[in-house]
Amino acid sequence: MNKVRRWLSTLVGFYKPTQGEELDSLTKLLYSARSVILVISAQAAIISGLLSLYSGNFNLILFTLVLIGYVSLHMVSNLSNDYFGYARGNDIPGSPRLSYTPHPIASGYFSKSQIKIITLCILTIPVAIAAYLFFVRGPYLLLFAIPGFLLLYLYDASKVTLKSIGLGEVASFLVWGPIMITGGYFVITGSISYLALAISVPYGLGVMSILLAKHIDQLEFDSSIQQNTLPVLLGEKRARQLANVIILAMYIIPVIILLFTRNIEFIPFLIVFLNIPSLKRTVASFANVKPREPPKGYVGWPLWYHRFALLHNRRFGWLYIAGITFSILFKFLLQPSSV
Repeated sequence: MNKVRRWLSTLVGFYKPTQGEELDSLTKLLYSARSVILVISAQAAIISGLLSLYSGNFNLILFTLVLIGYVSLHMVSNLSNDYFGYARGNDIPGSPRLSYTPHPIASGYFSKSQIKIITLCILTIPVAIAAYLFFVRGPYLLLFAIPGFLLLYLYDASKVTLKSIGLGEVASFLVWGPIMITGGYFVITGSISYLALAISVPYGLGVMSILLAKHIDQLEFDSSIQQNTLPVLLGEKRARQLANVIILAMYIIPVIILLFTRNIEFIPFLIVFLNIPSLKRTVASFANVKPREPPKGYVGWPLWYHRFALLHNRRFGWLYIAGITFSILFKFLLQPSSV
C-alpha cells in the first residue's frame, strides 16, 4: 500500500487490523494516537469557526490555530491514556483495548520512554498555541483553557481518575461541547456567545455517546478491575437506555434552538434529520443486547455499540456543519451586508 494512502486510511472508517503488516513510523504513530477518532476534535473546531463566520468575526489564522491545537491535544490525550493504562496494568493481553486496534506500547510500536517523549513533544504544540492566544485574547482565555486541560488530565492521568468514578463520560461532553466549541468561538471572535453554547450541546452529547458506548462494550472488563465507569455504575441496560436518550436529544435540541430563537436562518440546522437512517440503526443497536460473537468480517471487536455511536456521530457532525454553513448562506441571502 502506498504510504500516503496508508496514512489517509488511518483517518477514516473504523479501527483497522494491522496484524502482520510492516508499518512505517508515522503509520504506527497515527494508529497509536487512534487517529480515526481525531475527527471529533476537527469537527468541533470547524463548528466554532463557522459560528464565528456567522457572527461576522471570522479570523482564518486564529481558526487554524484552534484546529491544530484541538487535534494535537486530542492526540496527546489518547497517547497519555494508553501510557497510563499500560502503566497501571489495565491494558493487558485479553483486555478490550488490545483487541480492537494496536496499542502503542503493548503492540511493540514504541517503548514507554518513547511514548512519553513523543507525547511531550506533541504537547508543546497546544501549549505554544495556548500561550500565543493568551496574549491575543487575554486572561479570559483561561476560563476555557484551564478546565479543558484539567479535565483531560483528570480523565485518565491523575491518581483518582474521572473515568474510574463515573464522570469520564460527562467530562467528554463538557470538553468537546461547551469548552471546545464555545471556547473556540471566543478565541476566534474575542466574545462569548450563548448561541454558540447552545449549538455546542448536541455535538458534545454526540461525543459523550461515543465514550458511553465504548464503556458499555468494556463494562465486564472495567468491572473486573474496579474501574467504575458510568455503565458499571448504572448497569448495562440502563446505560444503553441513557445512550439512546442522549442520541435522541442531539436531534431535539436543534429544533428547540430554532423554535426558541424564531430565526428562520437556523432552518438549515434541520438538515441533521438526513441522518435518520444512521439514527435508527444506532438506536436499534442500543435497544438490543450485544451479540455473543462478531458478524463475519467485522472490524473492531469487542467494540460493538461504540462503532454504531462513532459512525453515527461522524455523520451527524458533518451534517451539523453543513447546516451551519447553509445558515451562513441563508443569512447572506437575507442580509447581504451582514456577512
